[in-house]
Amino acid sequence: MFLQGFLYNLFADPDIIRLPGPLGPLQGLIAYFIAKRRAPKSRAAYESIGGGSPILKYSQAQADLVAASLRKRYGLAVRTYIGMRYWKPFTEEALGAIRKDGINALVILPLYPQFSISTSGSSLRVLQEEFSKNSARYSNMMHTVIPSWYERPGYVKAMTELIDAELDSFTEDEINEAKDEFPKRPPLHVLFSAHGVPKSYIEAGDPYQKQIEQCVDMIGKELFKSRSDKELEVHLSYQSRVGPIEWLRPYTDDVLPDLGKGGVRNLVVVPISFVSEHIETLEEIDIEYRELAHESGVTNWRRCPALNTNGIFIDDMADMVYEALVEPSQSVTEACVANNIEGVDLERLDSVAGISLTGVGGVGADGDLYKVDAVLQGKERINARVAMAGVLLTILLEIVSGQPLTHFLGL
Repeated sequence: MFLQGFLYNLFADPDIIRLPGPLGPLQGLIAYFIAKRRAPKSRAAYESIGGGSPILKYSQAQADLVAASLRKRYGLAVRTYIGMRYWKPFTEEALGAIRKDGINALVILPLYPQFSISTSGSSLRVLQEEFSKNSARYSNMMHTVIPSWYERPGYVKAMTELIDAELDSFTEDEINEAKDEFPKRPPLHVLFSAHGVPKSYIEAGDPYQKQIEQCVDMIGKELFKSRSDKELEVHLSYQSRVGPIEWLRPYTDDVLPDLGKGGVRNLVVVPISFVSEHIETLEEIDIEYRELAHESGVTNWRRCPALNTNGIFIDDMADMVYEALVEPSQSVTEACVANNIEGVDLERLDSVAGISLTGVGGVGADGDLYKVDAVLQGKERINARVAMAGVLLTILLEIVSGQPLTHFLGL
């Protein structure tokens, strides 16, 4: 029942699959039949990686370690809550625990480096709707959102070091054999495989593709600091498309055969939009894509691990939380608008993302929490007394990028 329930919640979300207007009321019914039909295949995928996804385990570990880093490095005591979009613990459950604990200041940190309508946007929409429908419940709770963080030096450094370790693992024989067989191509290749989104979202103003490309460019520049373009070549593709509509191209399962046929023998695949191991790294990449790569001629395969509990990554997330407390606030609504509507047709984007313009007050340099203590205004240190007033880190979902059957679905 877990898988069928999860799949229902996934396909009932209009930010994942948006049906044409006349079919909108039928989305729940259609989602039910899709989930029931696809659950057996999804179950087989989970069984291939040991019976379940480790995503919740990693998310909890990340939350605990970020809290520890904030306490150690900033003297800031926080409570952490995990809210997931499509299965337990749901975002609504996390909000219930927040209200029960009397929290009055909230830092919302989605575990997606890049912002998309279908990931961070969908998650923030749930929060925004809850805040709007139950404004009295949250009248005393300030909040601020960190909508994306792909450009942060700590994140870029952590990813670069993980990739470098995989590149360094290729032997001299493997490198020399590639040079001898295809002297006109670099002997080492890195393929950044990002989670795809529908092309229509990008056309409507979703910043995801632009942020992915900027992210890959920043990491690539770091990789090239120790290697020339004669030694290394970088590629980008998109995985996990759903249904018959066009998603961002090129697709990973198209790129891998092209690379193999084009003389790529030493390849590192990087799950760039995933921060923890789950079904799409452990099954789709490690099993399906690896087999496809080998069949296509890629003889030496490496897969860069997800960030998981990487120390540089954890400390950088803690820094993000601290900085969010001393910088101007951004509400859930403001984050949605800032990341989706700038420079595009508001009515068109609202029809895609379902954004409305209500929310609750923020926390930050222009918020009440910032004014509580002069130390905050100096941006030197957050006093423990302020922290105990309710500052908390909420780690939002990372389940969209852990869809168990996106690569199985053929609607």
